[in-house]
Amino acid sequence: MLTLCFYQDSRHEKPLYWIRDVLKIGYISKRNDGISELRINGFAQIKEILEDLLPFVKFKKMQARAIYKAACILKNKKIDRLSKNNLSKLVGYILVVQNNNYATKKKKTKNELMKILDLTP
Repeated sequence: MLTLCFYQDSRHEKPLYWIRDVLKIGYISKRNDGISELRINGFAQIKEILEDLLPFVKFKKMQARAIYKAACILKNKKIDRLSKNNLSKLVGYILVVQNNNYATKKKKTKNELMKILDLTP
């Protein structure tokens, strides 16, 4: 499942409700660390939303494009029915997002992702 999240300090979460109301999709939750998040699930929904939002994205544009392309591949197919070519493309999109996001967790390498998807030669 693909999830698109918008994050905001809980003291200033009002815009998240506005975004949810405008898009008419998603749900808002409050985390223990004082952050609120608007979560939108589903390949088709994320593809549609990003298609509309991409011209206006100023930050994280590379990640948004990569997620959009991944959603285009995944929206009508199950992952176990994807061609090796499409799986390889997905690995590339995952790496774009992963390499352009801050994360405290250990990131997967291309080789690890290829092995997980059984794409190793």
